[in-house]
This record gives sequence, C-alpha cells and structure tokens, in this order.
Amino acid sequence: MLFVDPPEAAVRMDISESDPVASRAAREIPGVAPDLVTGFAEVLATVSRTRGPIGEDHLRSRAEAGARAARQGVPMSEVIDLHLRVTRLAWSQLPGVREASSAGQVRLCGEAVLRAQDAAVMAVAEGYQSAQRWSVRQEEAFRREFVDDLLDGRNLGDLAERAERFGVRLAGSTVVTAVRADLPLVDGGDVVRAVVSALHVRPLYRDVLVTTKNGLLVCVAPGTTRGVVEEFVHRVGAAMPAHVGWSAGIGDRQAGPGGVVRSFEQARAALDIAERLGLPGRTHRAGDLLVYQVLSRDSAALADLISVVLLPLRTVRGGPGPLVDTLAAYFAAGQVTAACARQLNVGVRTVTYRLSRVRDLTGYSVDDPAQALSLHIAVLGVKLLGWPTGDMSGFPPSLPESGNHRPPDSA
Repeated sequence: MLFVDPPEAAVRMDISESDPVASRAAREIPGVAPDLVTGFAEVLATVSRTRGPIGEDHLRSRAEAGARAARQGVPMSEVIDLHLRVTRLAWSQLPGVREASSAGQVRLCGEAVLRAQDAAVMAVAEGYQSAQRWSVRQEEAFRREFVDDLLDGRNLGDLAERAERFGVRLAGSTVVTAVRADLPLVDGGDVVRAVVSALHVRPLYRDVLVTTKNGLLVCVAPGTTRGVVEEFVHRVGAAMPAHVGWSAGIGDRQAGPGGVVRSFEQARAALDIAERLGLPGRTHRAGDLLVYQVLSRDSAALADLISVVLLPLRTVRGGPGPLVDTLAAYFAAGQVTAACARQLNVGVRTVTYRLSRVRDLTGYSVDDPAQALSLHIAVLGVKLLGWPTGDMSGFPPSLPESGNHRPPDSA
C-alpha cells in the first residue's frame, strides 16, 4: 500500500491550527460552541506520532471543557459527540497517519489515537459531573437557606422573590403541615423522596414546597389549593413504613411570608399538644386544639390549679400515677365508667374505687360538674406541662403544698 503525504500547507491549516477542525465539528452540532473542543485535534496529532498516553495537562484541559459545558447547560452527550467528531474529521490529517509506511503502523497509530480519545472523553465526563455535583450542592445550600429563613421568619424582605426560584408563591395565603415520626425525616430519605415524587407528578401540586426542618417533614401549600393537605397526609401514610408511628399537625391558613412562620408554629404546637395528651388519630388541626393552647399559655396558673387539686394524691402508696391515669381515661371516655374500664383493661369496680379515692383525698368528685371540670383541667395540665404522673416530685418546689385543698362549695 502506498501512502502519499498531503501538501504541507494542508497540514498547517488543519492540524497545527486546531480551530478549523473544532469549528467544522461544532457546525455539525447546532448550539455547541467550538471552544469546548479547541486544542483537541493538536493533542491527537501529537499522540499519533508519539503513540504515548495523553498528557496530564491535556486531561485537565478536557476536564475544564466538560465543566464549562455543564455550566453552559450543554448536554454531556453533545460534548462527547463533539470530541468524537473531531477525531473523525482530523484522522486523515494526523501526522502519524500520513507518515505511516505500512498498514501495521496505521493500526498502531489508530490504537494510540483511540486510547487518547477514550481518556479525553473520560476526563470530559468527570469534569462535567464534578461541575454538576457542585451546582447541585450549591442549589441545595440555597434551598436550605431559603427554607430556614422561610420557617424561621428571617429576611422577610426578599423572601417572596427568592421563593419564586423554588416554585413557591407567598403573595397569597399558605397552610403549613408538619409530620413527626418515630424516625428522623431528612432530605433525600426514602419517605421524603416518595412524597415529593407523588405530589409533584400532578401539575396542581407543583407549587407545593415539601422540605424538612429539625427532623420534621414540612409541607408549605397555597391556602387556595383544595385538598392539598389531605393529599400530602395520604402520601405520607403511603410512604411511611408500616412499623413507624407518625402524626401530622396542621396550622391555620395565614397570609404573607410571615404567615408561613405562624402556620408552621401552629402545626408544631398541634403536634406537641397531641403527643402530650395522647390524642387519637393521625392528623391534628391547630384550630381544633385552641382550648388546650389557651390552657398551656398560662403555665403558672395551671401549675397552681394542679397543686390545689391533685397534689394531695402524692400521699397514695405507690404514687398517684394510677389515679391520675384513671381520671384521664374517665374523661376521655366521656365520663362513662364501663368505657374507661375497657380502655384501662381493668374492672368497673376498680375504676369506681379509684374515683372514690380521688374524692376522699382531694375533696373533688367527678359527680359534681364544677369539681369534675377542675379535675379534668388539672389532669390535662399535668400532661400539657409534661409533669410525671408516677410521683409528684416533678412538681416545681415553689408550688404551695399546704393550706386548704378542699374544693369550693358547689351551687
């Protein structure tokens, strides 16, 4: 086989100056800039002669080109295709090919060029992926900062503008739902990813923000979107493992960026109250728990009431826990003794005896409406304040322990 060298001018035009090859390759892929592959043909020309590996400097250059393509939004497949086209266009002009005197030398040259091409493409892909990972981390940092500011009420001035970047509209009203589970709920976890995927597949819910905050799964939804809270809770239930306990607190509809904070605080308060009182059900709306919030706001007065009504139970052998728990179950059962006994898994006579002991020790009877109300509020207060029922040593020492603990006369 006879190999004829091309004219020297052609070599200088297509190989020593790489821009023409890059431009020709880029023209075949509309929208891709030739600078992403500038210099690659010269690398191939060198390798075709030396038949050695591509240099580290050139690999770094290819990685930088891949990163630049990622920042420009060019698909990775098009960047790789661009490099493959350069190899094809430059092949017949490569010095190693022109200077080969046999088919064997052409084969060796081809193997070296293909190895260089593979190494270059790998460097492009690594640079591209590295830039994408950095972009994702930066976006996650921006999103986390936005979420923290949104739920903590910071930087409200520019919050609405930043919210648009994440598809959240704060101009109208919003409703915040918070989910607490027996396991921490974190961004990227199985439950969070499943809920986000299930919601955002429907166009109606694409402006709903699902995120996490301090182990809670939080949903910030437009107050005008009907059914979004119910759908969110349904999706959480479908995604949550069967053995994991969870509950959801739902805040009231609030207006403006600052309203997100208020609704979030209401949702968290609803979760806390439901947990302390052991309320049944998965979902707890803040609007339905207002009476408990009123009770918990004046903790000093509530502590005084507990001291006056329940502190005498401290003298019971074994502690006041069974008596306080019986009162709680009795009121939860609508003051029906049989239902209370079933809930506690004890006999009706046991319930009757314990209620009688409460009356004898405190002077407050569940049969008197006014006294029953005091007992009920005192029992709720023990749970709302998080005091132990096993003994009364958890009560603040400043509470009065002496004086008249008898109830006022009933009308």
